[in-house]
Amino acid sequence: MGRILAIDFGLKRTGLAVTDELQMIASGLTTVATVDLMQYLKDYFEEEKVDLTLVGYPTQKDGTPSDIEGNIQEFLKVFAEEFPHMPVQREDERYTSKMAFQTMIDSGLKKKKRRNKELLDEISATIILQQYLYRQ
Repeated sequence: MGRILAIDFGLKRTGLAVTDELQMIASGLTTVATVDLMQYLKDYFEEEKVDLTLVGYPTQKDGTPSDIEGNIQEFLKVFAEEFPHMPVQREDERYTSKMAFQTMIDSGLKKKKRRNKELLDEISATIILQQYLYRQ
């Protein structure tokens, strides 16, 4: 069995999280500059067996897509061209940034470390992945 990779896509940075090979535990992987994302994914897929890629689906409180959804659709087109055999699913990412920030507070991170946007994106990707695993 391969891993599941979760992507919290952003215009500047993209958070990534991954499961173990048994697809039971979600862990933060890294945060990548979005301009470098496709190369990072190519390298990662060469090193690791990945069965599924989850991409966050950002929505407003009323359920309508967020403004960044157009950028995500463009990313998904390029992703499908680069990795035609990789299954992709979308996962609701509503409130994951708030949950990630609260996680940082609850874990006792100092204020200075909580300002780290890269860590916030990685934790958000992990929450997206955990939500998917809980439903399975």
